[in-house]
Amino acid sequence: MKYPKFLKEKSTIGVTAPSAGIGKFDTDFDKSLDNLRNNNWKIVETPNVRNEGEVSSSSEVRAKEFKELMQNNEIDAIICATGGDFLTDILPFIKDEDIKEKLVMGASDPTNLLYLITTKYDIATLYGHNAGSFDASNLFTSQNIAIEYLKGNLLPQESYEYYESNRDDRVNNNYALTEKVEWKSNKEEIDITGRLIGGCIDCLKYLPGTPYDYTKEFIEKYKDDGIIWYFDIFSMRTEDFYLTLFQLKESGWFKYCKGVITGRVMFPQGYTSMTYEKALRQILGDIPIITEADIGHVAPKMTLLNGSIAHITYKNGKGKIEQYLK
Repeated sequence: MKYPKFLKEKSTIGVTAPSAGIGKFDTDFDKSLDNLRNNNWKIVETPNVRNEGEVSSSSEVRAKEFKELMQNNEIDAIICATGGDFLTDILPFIKDEDIKEKLVMGASDPTNLLYLITTKYDIATLYGHNAGSFDASNLFTSQNIAIEYLKGNLLPQESYEYYESNRDDRVNNNYALTEKVEWKSNKEEIDITGRLIGGCIDCLKYLPGTPYDYTKEFIEKYKDDGIIWYFDIFSMRTEDFYLTLFQLKESGWFKYCKGVITGRVMFPQGYTSMTYEKALRQILGDIPIITEADIGHVAPKMTLLNGSIAHITYKNGKGKIEQYLK
């Protein structure tokens, strides 16, 4: 696994919008960038970042602006501006010669870009936060840890005490943590180590059968480590989640799987007796499973390094994730 150079003082971050734009008058976004600048980092934005709309620009332009940052030797890392719905349509415009060994971070819709970089090009990527994720007046522990990961400080991350059930309750964009955190599992105790890969499953479900699915090559390369999957579920219905897991299993994704961890669902929904936990159990059988962990869209959010070696432990509703450059 190739681990790009992490950020130092006076490093430059390129911010681009490979999915949606954030709009011209987003003061919260400016606050987030200021919090990144407080680490003595410089920020360079591509022209599409401040655009309005479901997409920041055409698929060709979004790919072009990402590639320009990737090719620019003065840019030390790239952070996606925000999420959205249509990032996948830039993938046909990204060629082998466009990708360099450079740190890329994103969350939600940027999933398939990060996933391609890690599974095809063997370059580690950071999942969990976008450039607009640091807009709080007082950054929470998980946000500060994400910044430490950008610096290469892969701090252990333990399950938090409380999570946020309603974003609208935030004051000055500080997390409104009100609900007790309790990780759940099909095992009384879990202690697993393996190669970590995953992202937002609402996005990953579109990859099987396309030229952008290099999962089989990736898991074959790291089969001796075993694979630990993480899935961030945004708004997928329980029925769709089950069928997506079925498709991924039949596509060979869960070969060499040592465990699966999923986060709290931002917008849970379903119309049958199927639950997210039941879907995982029925598809994966006796493989260790953790659900409702501190990953994904619901704050607080752990930072996950695609391609790293992860050591995950669980007991009595609590858990811990450690990640290593190996």
